[in-house]
Amino acid sequence: MLAPNVVEDYPNPKLPNQGAVFQERFRGLHVLQRDESGLEKCVACFLCAAACPANCIYIEAAENTEKNRISGAERYAKVYNIDYNRCIFCGYCVEACPTDAITHGHGFELATFNATNLVYRKEQLLAPMPDLPADTSR
Repeated sequence: MLAPNVVEDYPNPKLPNQGAVFQERFRGLHVLQRDESGLEKCVACFLCAAACPANCIYIEAAENTEKNRISGAERYAKVYNIDYNRCIFCGYCVEACPTDAITHGHGFELATFNATNLVYRKEQLLAPMPDLPADTSR
């Protein structure tokens, strides 16, 4: 109580902690995860959309083919949108997902002047491709 206040100057990169500090259980922007081989984990089961109390998740499913394999299952999410105008960051979608395809990330900079910018599409939510190990079989 008698210690001096510490004011954090976010986004000043000169600070030792490089900006904002997150708690472990922080619920930020959602991330659609990939498996080790780079395929999407989402199998379009619609459980996350069904569990969402704000009804902010929209999914369209499509079938995987041998030539065009997107996920490891029979189906994948062709369209996966989250409307952050409605999202309450409750985490029910994360808990409902059987494949751990959707998680909360640490993104928090959602401010915008246009509400249409708050509808995040699958391409914006997908995790980057993992670094695949080099082929050492030669």
